[in-house]
This record gives sequence, structure tokens and C-alpha cells, in this order.
Amino acid sequence: MVRGIDLQDADAVEAVFLRGAEANRTASCRVGSIDVISYPGTLVATGDLHDNPLHLQRLMDLAGFEGHARPDHVPGDEITKWAEPVHLVLHEVIHSDRLINGLDMSYRALARVAALKADHPEHVHTMLANHELAQIVGAGIIKNGIRVVEAFNDAVEYVFGDEAERVNEAIGVFVRSMALALRCSTPKGDILCAHSLPGIGMMQRFDPAVIERELTEDDYAPRRGSAHLMVWGRGYDAEQLEDLVERWGVDMFILGHEHVAGGIEVREPNAIVINSDHDEGVYLPIDLSAPARPHEAARNVRPLRSDDVASF
Repeated sequence: MVRGIDLQDADAVEAVFLRGAEANRTASCRVGSIDVISYPGTLVATGDLHDNPLHLQRLMDLAGFEGHARPDHVPGDEITKWAEPVHLVLHEVIHSDRLINGLDMSYRALARVAALKADHPEHVHTMLANHELAQIVGAGIIKNGIRVVEAFNDAVEYVFGDEAERVNEAIGVFVRSMALALRCSTPKGDILCAHSLPGIGMMQRFDPAVIERELTEDDYAPRRGSAHLMVWGRGYDAEQLEDLVERWGVDMFILGHEHVAGGIEVREPNAIVINSDHDEGVYLPIDLSAPARPHEAARNVRPLRSDDVASF
């Protein structure tokens, strides 16, 4: 169940994905293909989740969503109270390593995120990631020996039977409604949160204006669409980051998409890469009225392990 939603009922699941999609499209923070917010407030930046339900629940608790009280004090945090409002970034929600009889049931986590977006459209920011995009376009991904798109489809078919097609269609509507990035305006320059950035070799095919306009179906096309190139990108370097800073007028990037053993890594000169799915997964709170530079910001990272957050 997701707050009264039966996750085995096709009507209920279809409805929650469509509600989430409508919230993505119509939230006042949506500008073109991205969400745009401004200080004051606290950004809760995250990395890939890959259907880690405990970490997703802790992030919702921390942000104060779903009826949970956000703590006034985070153990080990010098900030005793987060600035309001709180903005939670979520991406790469699906495709778990933990299968049930060979089935990937991560549609349930995605439905939970859709419900959260529908209830908090201005404060929850669902960003497009490569696994969600691969799922809706049918691109093959093998992760730890698992064909994840097929395992996800098998789970939806197992649960919903003859109704699986319309559930998958609703999932597609929700994924296509996701923001390509979140831009945060601060007194010390803008921060851009995205799943990834295009790889160096992809820049000639990439349209940097994609973050300033509505996405088209061509943008999702494998290996040539600008949204696809952005969420699948790896291997960016300092020169490319500086080029995108100049093109987009941002000062810092917060990204996911890559495995980081310790949960966080700074990429020179101005990018932070985060993981939120594994045992060392983290989140990064940032005061949008006084954001730190990348190395200093990285020192404020907080673990998501239960023994570190259970005392809240």
C-alpha cells in the first residue's frame, strides 16, 4: 500500500502515475524541460536510489513528507534547523538488485514517488534518469547479470495480468513528464541537479538548449536524442564542465548515474556525484541562501544508514 493506494489494483496504480505526471507538468516550478526553484530553502540532493525502500522512506521522513515530522536536528549536523521550504530531488528510482522470484517489483517505488509528487508538486522534484528512460523505450540494460527492463515488465505482467499494458502506458506518461534537471537559484550562483551530463564524445550531437525548451519525442531517442544523451552520459571532464557552466550560467552541478563507493565524490572543478542506493548511500542538504562550494558542500553529506538516522 502507498497511503491507501493498493499497489496491486490496476485502476489505482494507473491513476497515481497519471496524477504524478500531471503534477510534473503543471507545477509552477516547471519551466520548459526543467524545474526551477529559488532561495530561501533547503535542497535535499540525492543520487540513484534503485528501489532502496528504506532509503526512500528516510528521505521522505527527513523532508517532512507523507505526514512525518522533519527533525529539527540532524545528528552531527551544524545546521540545527533546515531552512524552509524543503525541496527533495529523486531520480533513478527503479531497477532493483533485489528480485522476488526473478521479478523486479520496483514499479511500486515509482508509484510511491508519483504519489509524493502529486501531493507535493512544488517541493518534490522527479528527474529523468537513464533507467526510467530505458524502461519506457525498451532499451536493453544488463545490471549484475539481470536484464532489468524485462524483469520489470515481467513483474508488471505478473501483478496486473491483462491490465499490464495500461499500467505500463501510465508509467510511460509519468516518465515522459519528468524534469530533465532542477535549477536552483542562489545568492552565490545557480546549482544544476541532473542525473548526468552528456559524455565528451556526445557533445557534437547534444543540444544544450534542451534545458530551456519543452522535450520532444526525438529527445528521448536512443543514442541521438538530447535527453537520452544527457541521462546516459559518462566521462565528462573539467573542460566540458566549464563549457556547460558558460553555456548554462550555472556554478555547480550535483549528479548521479555513476557508482561512488563512499557515496559522494567531487569532480573538478565544480561537480558533485552522489549515490543513495547502496549501504554507503548518502544525501546532501544545501542551504540555498548560503550554498557552499563543492568541496565544502561535500563535507556536509549525510549517510542514509539506519544506525545513523534511527535516533530522529
